[in-house]
Amino acid sequence: MRGPDTTTGGARDILRLAVPALPVLAAEPLYVLVDTAVVGRLGALPLAGLAVAGVLFAQVTTQLNFLSYGTTARAARFYGAGRRAAAVSEGVQATWLALAVGLLVLGAGQLLAAPVAGALAGGAEIADGAVGWLRVALFGAPLVLVTLAGNGWMRGVQDTVRPMRYVIAGNALSAVLCPFLVHGVGSWDGWGLEGSAVANVVAQSVSAGFFLRALAVERRRAPADDPVRLTPDTTVLRAQVTMGRDLVLRSLGFQACFLSATAVAARFGAESVAAHQIVLQLWVFQSLVLDAVAIAAQALVGSALGAAHDEAGTGRARAVAARVTRYGLLLGCLFGVLFAGLYTVLPPVFTADPAVLATVPAAWWFFTALQPIAGVVFALDGVLLGAGDAAFLRTTTLLGALAGFLPLIWLSLVFGWGLAGIWTGLAAFMVVRLVAVGLRARSGRWAVPGAVRT
Repeated sequence: MRGPDTTTGGARDILRLAVPALPVLAAEPLYVLVDTAVVGRLGALPLAGLAVAGVLFAQVTTQLNFLSYGTTARAARFYGAGRRAAAVSEGVQATWLALAVGLLVLGAGQLLAAPVAGALAGGAEIADGAVGWLRVALFGAPLVLVTLAGNGWMRGVQDTVRPMRYVIAGNALSAVLCPFLVHGVGSWDGWGLEGSAVANVVAQSVSAGFFLRALAVERRRAPADDPVRLTPDTTVLRAQVTMGRDLVLRSLGFQACFLSATAVAARFGAESVAAHQIVLQLWVFQSLVLDAVAIAAQALVGSALGAAHDEAGTGRARAVAARVTRYGLLLGCLFGVLFAGLYTVLPPVFTADPAVLATVPAAWWFFTALQPIAGVVFALDGVLLGAGDAAFLRTTTLLGALAGFLPLIWLSLVFGWGLAGIWTGLAAFMVVRLVAVGLRARSGRWAVPGAVRT
């Protein structure tokens, strides 16, 4: 079965893929807000325990999201080449990898939950709550990774609608169950903080079950002469692990930067770290929208390269890259204008503290000015990820972190530059990435034709 030859990578195609992808990206942050509100009624200690445990568990999806992005790149190439069954087989192999890594995370997490939570919590009571939540929530780790793999191959075959339904169904059920499992109903007092973790596992079971069922349906529908392989394929798994290694290292670069920024901001006082948190969360919000565009770029570029038979045939992938970049720039400019106009409106929504509000401008105008750059960088990240150019993205991200972000952040602490120094570091990081991905995209060396990029 061939991929859709009518796909041009125009605005309609990008919206078709990006709009359903956005709720998937936003589902987890929105559920965390619901979870926080429910657990918050238990008191400060359970909420503190959830905060510590939630940060630790979030590392599972943050560091292992190669199961989505790497799988999308490889599946999209097969899809563009007209080999849907091979694209789905990439999803099968990614699912095997997800289960293996998930079981490893589950085992290691059970062993390390107490010492790691104790080191972060700073108090025995908070640590006890965090460990109790983690020990239950970790049973959902393999299920979370199966969902990431499912998102990956479905994006590769240019289907972002079903993943949206699957993820929303799981999270909606969890949101309904959470208050009852935490606080109880009738004469039952509920399970307290651990009830929140149980609700999480239920959501992850439902979503993962839908993705596994989708693989089974694809296998039944595959033609007899091009079946979907269900058994592990060591060659494919090795290639996925190699790409995963590069994407994990890239993700670690991001984590080092943003954790360092928060740590340095905290050393300038409560007002600085609070102001930094407000602006950083808005940055995370706008990145969801830009990530949705990048996901569309991954699927469209990968498909176009899979359909190309030689260097001359990569023109459609280059055209998609140019078009997505223009859309990213336009979206970034619109965000910049929007946030500039909301300067007096948004910060007071998060706090009424005059000292914090007085500190916000030191980061706000960096944040606003960086929007067009972020729009282009996210778009080109999607293009290069779709082309399977993970090694280049790994290297440039680490270069931007080591040469731009981290030195300026720590120098801002030494010389007392405050939030202005921290956000100058972020600006340097984004500019380094902009130059790197811009030159790479212009060179065309990423546009390697064929169903599989070696």
